[in-house]
Amino acid sequence: MTTITDYELYRVPPRWLFLRLTTSDGLEGWGEPIVEGKAKTVAAAVEEMLDTYLVGESPEPIADHWERLYRGGFYRGGPVLMSAIAGIDQALWDIKGKQLGTPVHTLFGGPVRTRVRVYQWIGGDRPAAVAEQAEERLADGLTALKMNATPEFRPVESPASVADAADRLGAVRDRVGPEVDIGVDFHGRVAKPMVKRLAAALEPHEPMFIEEPLLPEHSGLLSSLASHTSIPIATGERLFHRTDFAPLLANGSVDIIQPDLSHAGGITEVQRIAAMADAHDISLAPHCPLGPIAFASSIQIDACAPNALIQEQSLNIHYNQGNDLLDYLADPQAFAYEDGYVKVPDEPGLGVSLDLEYVREKADTAEDWHNPIWRHEDGSVAEW
Repeated sequence: MTTITDYELYRVPPRWLFLRLTTSDGLEGWGEPIVEGKAKTVAAAVEEMLDTYLVGESPEPIADHWERLYRGGFYRGGPVLMSAIAGIDQALWDIKGKQLGTPVHTLFGGPVRTRVRVYQWIGGDRPAAVAEQAEERLADGLTALKMNATPEFRPVESPASVADAADRLGAVRDRVGPEVDIGVDFHGRVAKPMVKRLAAALEPHEPMFIEEPLLPEHSGLLSSLASHTSIPIATGERLFHRTDFAPLLANGSVDIIQPDLSHAGGITEVQRIAAMADAHDISLAPHCPLGPIAFASSIQIDACAPNALIQEQSLNIHYNQGNDLLDYLADPQAFAYEDGYVKVPDEPGLGVSLDLEYVREKADTAEDWHNPIWRHEDGSVAEW
């Protein structure tokens, strides 16, 4: 019987954590268990789960492993535990595909598309120079962009701040024309009193969606926003289990869900969430400002989910200082970008191979990454 014999964790720049599982028959499976800014915490959870439940076990029963990791500890859910499960789950599916000599998506019935549309970030955390960057990305062949709506935003903001946000989006729209889609990320920065006002100001520029217009703890209020705007509403990057998504799907308050393959329980759980959303005529756009394993896992789900709309990816994102999405791949052409799409891979497992020597080399240089602490003008902590 094939067993899981060992594992290694690599904390690598810019802010990623890679997991390598190895088996007794010489296969390796890669996962990306990470909470951005909490890499060491998640690494400890991964080690505890693997040492307690999986080392010495067969990698075959992925669903049973998932249930043991989720239910076996009694306390469950949340970003750290679900991200640890996610990375382990990705690695197990990678091994399964390699054992069978087939891509993961074929194990869910095969692809419904041959390529996945992607979008590109512009403008940074405090959005600036967005029109110029939009033009550069279009020169790269992209057909969809995403930008932050605002920098820090007070609970009740001035008309000038609202106008600034609308003007930034308008400048991008003027530069790229009506053919290009533009997602606008509120990033949970906009408090409830301002959400409807800001959405109304952006509406004339026809964004593809507004993302996380409210903090996830207030997502029950999204139905009120939905009745006041024609802009599609997207959310879900800070939800971690199908039960977190279920109320949003049932009440029709969102149009696009954005589970993260490295946070929401991995391939096993996101496939379930995608199917639930499809039953409610809600599109899927997985969150992924992360590394190549998370991106590869996302593509596997996009390939076989009929309701997959578009895929976030981190190439040239403002967080990727020093190392970028393709740097750790043995073959950077594994993600074949063309005309704003990425080809669905046909290689076994997740469809990518990592350069192990380079991963180990960079693991010795990783620095701690933490998101900045922002403050309002009065000194109080602002949402980042």
